[in-house]
Amino acid sequence: MARAEVYYNEMLAGCLEKRGAADYCFSYDPHYLLDPGSPSISLTLPKSGEVFQSARLFPFFTGMLAEGINKDIQCRLLKIDEQDDFTRLLKTGGTDSIGAIAIKEIEE
Repeated sequence: MARAEVYYNEMLAGCLEKRGAADYCFSYDPHYLLDPGSPSISLTLPKSGEVFQSARLFPFFTGMLAEGINKDIQCRLLKIDEQDDFTRLLKTGGTDSIGAIAIKEIEE
């Protein structure tokens, strides 16, 4: 299982997990849920106490990934399989992201 913390403007918003080949989940951090000023990180992941599950990486997170030549360069330099979007997100989502969301890998 691979896990990552999801931050919204440097505030811990939740946890993203890959539990298996086709088993992803996202859940909001309880402290983030209690803050009335904290928004949902995405329209497709509304702020709630439920655990969101998907058979593939959520499109919101896939949209954060580089494409084309930038994807090729990242995969080559970081030695990541081009089909492994979750690992690419873990390795690049904390430094190469645009906007308020950052991803930080939880090393176990």
